Amino acid sequence: MASAPETCSICQTTSTGAVTLKCGHNICQRCTDGALNTMEGSEDNVCPECKGKLEECADNKSITCKEQVQHLQSTQEQEEQPGIPCSYCIYSSVPAVKTCLHCEASLCDDHLSVHIQSPEHVLSEPTTVLGNLRCSVHKKILEYYCNEEETSICVYCLAETHRTHQLETLNEATTKRKERLKDILETLDAKREQTDKEIQNLLKTKNEIPDKATSLTEKMMALFREMKRQLEDLEKKVLSEVSRQKEQVLSSISELIQQLEVEKDEMSRKVHQIEKLLGSTDALTILQCQLANFCESEERNDIEEIDKHVHSSRNLNHFLIALTLYDGLGNMVTRVKEDFYSIDSSEIMLDINTAANNVAITEDLRSAMWSVMNQRRKEMPRRFQQYQVLSTQGRISGQHYWEVETSEEEYWMVGMAYPSTETKGDQSWIGNNKKSWCLCRWHDGYSIRHNSNDVQIFSSMSSNCFGIHVDYDSGQLSFYELRDPIRHLNTFHETFSEPLHAALWVNDNGWIKIRR
Repeated sequence: MASAPETCSICQTTSTGAVTLKCGHNICQRCTDGALNTMEGSEDNVCPECKGKLEECADNKSITCKEQVQHLQSTQEQEEQPGIPCSYCIYSSVPAVKTCLHCEASLCDDHLSVHIQSPEHVLSEPTTVLGNLRCSVHKKILEYYCNEEETSICVYCLAETHRTHQLETLNEATTKRKERLKDILETLDAKREQTDKEIQNLLKTKNEIPDKATSLTEKMMALFREMKRQLEDLEKKVLSEVSRQKEQVLSSISELIQQLEVEKDEMSRKVHQIEKLLGSTDALTILQCQLANFCESEERNDIEEIDKHVHSSRNLNHFLIALTLYDGLGNMVTRVKEDFYSIDSSEIMLDINTAANNVAITEDLRSAMWSVMNQRRKEMPRRFQQYQVLSTQGRISGQHYWEVETSEEEYWMVGMAYPSTETKGDQSWIGNNKKSWCLCRWHDGYSIRHNSNDVQIFSSMSSNCFGIHVDYDSGQLSFYELRDPIRHLNTFHETFSEPLHAALWVNDNGWIKIRR
């Protein structure tokens, strides 16, 4: 082994690269190479220095000197490779498995067995840097680990400051730390594997995005083509409604004009007779005329009433036209939202504190249904005695519109009411008092009801969806049947004095749902 500079027995030079034969002679690297070249093809078992036979200088008689030199050279090359050799294996470089901190020597498996039996020997992983394994204060070997201060200590540190602390031997602490590191390693490996999967998924998604974008582009282009077609159909429908209303209004006005022309001719005739009588000097003729014949025109409406009638009943229904447009556009938007996004809820929510105990309210506060089971809700001042419920918020200005879907059962009412409406008895039902207005289904008939007065509208409906529009400032409350085309059912004219709440009435397994 050449752990220190040696003098070559052949060339007398000092070299740390010399090897020592078993006969005791040192040979440097250059002379070793020369000896190998000289002995090429020779079987002489002699030392290059003493020329002694192998039996005299070597224990192993089965190998030549050449082979011995080659073996030593190979061993030297192995020593130059990374690794810590056993300090006690003189003739060969055997890797050390432990380093004794007490002896400051590295040990192979064979030499380690003696140290394991001696408690004074402190073992660590193989190392050549023993300075790091000594206490910086006492210069003694670090033998213990303090868990409280998380530091390695020597026996003097233990005696001085760590006597009451939780201690472990350095080997025990190292073993536990390795176990902990193994756990961390397993966790990191699992996380690394998961991260790698996520990366692979992201790469897959990244590769799929262009195809998805192409598909979405095609879908959007098709959607816009369909919307253009629907807009063209909606344009025709709206313009057709305008034309229909125009013809209807013009026809009504023409009929009214014709009626007024007849009345005008009659009045002209009577004016001519009166003028003739006024110009007459025949007293008997004047006294014999019947004044009632000239006063019949007073029974009909005056011109102001006629103008009002023309304005309110014979004018174009702008809101119906707008509603047709809104409904068509709304259907288009709804279809788009159903394809891409969820549809937002309406602002109208039912007030559970007003619901009668025989009315069940859904969790989303948007549907009411008749219930044979008593809901046993807490008594509240505004709770109806039966069948009804109001919305949470009231309308006090502006225009508002909402829609409902109704059951096909025989009894239901939908409309609007003041919050001060009575809560008990039949007079509390919407439409049965001055403070509420409703569309009512009773048996097979439909009517508009206010203050207990029913106006029969249609005997049947083709749809079970209805719209309610309120123009608070103008004092108008209108009902529409949401069919194709939309049909205007009735408009109440009123000067509203309180907030208007949505009002629902259900009975006999009926239900009403506020549409989204």
